[in-house]
Amino acid sequence: MLTLLVALPILAFIAILLGAPARKTAIGVSALNLILGLGSVFSWQNDIWNFSVTVLEKPAIHLGFGYIDGMSLVMVVLSVIVTLAAVLSGKAPEGSEKLYYGSSLLIAAGAIGAFASTDLFFFYAFHEMALIPTFLMIGILGRGDRRGIAWKITVYLGLGSLVLLAGLVWLASLAGTFDLREMQHFSGTIDPAAQKGIAALLIIGFGTLVSLFPFHSWAAPAYASAPAPTSMLHAGVLKKFGLYGMLRVAVPMVPEGLQVWLTPLLVLLLGNIIWVGFVTVSQKRLDTMLGCSSVMHMGYIFLAIAALIAVPENDLALPAAVVLMFAHGVSIALLFGLADRIERSTGSLDLADMGGLAKSAPGMAFLFGIGAMASIGLPGLANFSGEILVFLSAFRDYVPTESLGPVQIACIIAIWGVVISAVYMLRAYRNIFQGPPVESTAKAPDLTLADRIPAVLLIVALLAVGIYPNLLLNLLNK
Repeated sequence: MLTLLVALPILAFIAILLGAPARKTAIGVSALNLILGLGSVFSWQNDIWNFSVTVLEKPAIHLGFGYIDGMSLVMVVLSVIVTLAAVLSGKAPEGSEKLYYGSSLLIAAGAIGAFASTDLFFFYAFHEMALIPTFLMIGILGRGDRRGIAWKITVYLGLGSLVLLAGLVWLASLAGTFDLREMQHFSGTIDPAAQKGIAALLIIGFGTLVSLFPFHSWAAPAYASAPAPTSMLHAGVLKKFGLYGMLRVAVPMVPEGLQVWLTPLLVLLLGNIIWVGFVTVSQKRLDTMLGCSSVMHMGYIFLAIAALIAVPENDLALPAAVVLMFAHGVSIALLFGLADRIERSTGSLDLADMGGLAKSAPGMAFLFGIGAMASIGLPGLANFSGEILVFLSAFRDYVPTESLGPVQIACIIAIWGVVISAVYMLRAYRNIFQGPPVESTAKAPDLTLADRIPAVLLIVALLAVGIYPNLLLNLLNK
């Protein structure tokens, strides 16, 4: 059954190339995938979701899909939710409908394929497949210096992928298998010296794909330039591949190697939260601000990963990382989708050109406000649940009578990022929606019913997990 979740978007892409109506086909397949993905929550441990066929005998490589555990399930659910919202959002330029919707489906197929793969080779290959339409969408349909930005992310992500590939091949050669389930049995058996080298490659490789500081400068320009579905899918879903890879591959396979690099990793993630946070405050456009914000919040998820590296028995760290991955994916997709609608209504995303939009577009102001509050970490929304779990995981095994460890010190510094988030997000909301209307906002139309559907879909997910986090936590504990 998981094969359908991957195959349907690819088949729909082919159908669109052959002349099927692009938008209707993309929406129909994405809705069907959402139904299948949500339906799998109730039977994900059943064998019907497993599939495997041998592609190569030696070394043994299998095209296999399955829910390895609840983390795989949560990432697939995130993918299908954001995919439907992405194809419903945005407006394809005239004459580019095939590229616009077909590329969105391929990105979704690559993300789902990576999260559902049970073989290390295809785990990597599906992610790389999803990068190709991302480059094309930015280079052909993007805004601003789209070609320069497309080349920049090609170089950054290409080099990051090559470093990652070296680490994965080294790891698979020592484990003697590409099967992700079997690799778990080799945890801790690899020589510590080799673990150190592999861990460094995986941190750099996965870190570049996640926009870990200082390998982050590709992300904000790419998201600002990309069409709405691309920024929603990449920032909301595909970028989680690197975090998922750290949790799925690096942490269980090279725990001692990661502990060697724990302090440098803490410094880098604080660069995401504090340095990039201040950079976000200085942004003058909504799209670049949201792009920098996405980079900043990766630091919190890496903090949970660092807590797990420091204490492998930490039972809060992995749930914290997964919940925040889901929450960030949904909230940033919501904000990018609404930012595109703001630009189409006002003709600008410059904060200085805005003001009073709430008077002519109250529905947009309300929905964007929920997304902004989620990004800040307002209680009742999913991001709050994830961030609280991250902070708690950092102090999970802390003994008050002892001095603070490096993870606890990093956590205390990272908490200031919440204040930074409030500064840039509330300032942006005030500049766009509050105050007297200006020429560009005075007659701006409000959201139509069709525009509200993808936003409401994402907000329902934020509220459901925010009010009852056990929706995800129970899946992770099975």
